[in-house]
Amino acid sequence: MSLHTTVACVICRDNRYLLVEEARGGSETVFNQPAGHVEPGEGPLAAIAREVQEETAWDIQLTGYLGLYVFHTASGLTFHSHGFIAEPSCFLDTRLDDDITATHWLTQAEIHALNAQGRLRSPLVLTRIEDAQAGAVYPLSVIHESPCF
Repeated sequence: MSLHTTVACVICRDNRYLLVEEARGGSETVFNQPAGHVEPGEGPLAAIAREVQEETAWDIQLTGYLGLYVFHTASGLTFHSHGFIAEPSCFLDTRLDDDITATHWLTQAEIHALNAQGRLRSPLVLTRIEDAQAGAVYPLSVIHESPCF
């Protein structure tokens, strides 16, 4: 079994959600929330702020924690994905990660249409949005990060 610790963020503005369009090998792209791996020595709070900036060029204000999503792939990978919600605070206009082809502010209907086309990177994209809408949100203080010893 291979375990990966990741972070993802639901960012909403004017009833539109910020998604990234990613090249995944092949001709068709997929859509995802800003997301990525937690780097060694990094906690989930720092990781999500970094990933959002790298993938969208937005600085954010984290407003809540959606929880830990455990996702198993058919190929035997397991992902422990920390879900967050945030508000966009400042567009930085910096270069995006190489595998990000574009960013989009999409309505929930547009995201459902992408899902019907099989264009979402993971079923967690919609799950996280629905959880955020349902108010299934915890305070950021439930995450305890200790300094290095």
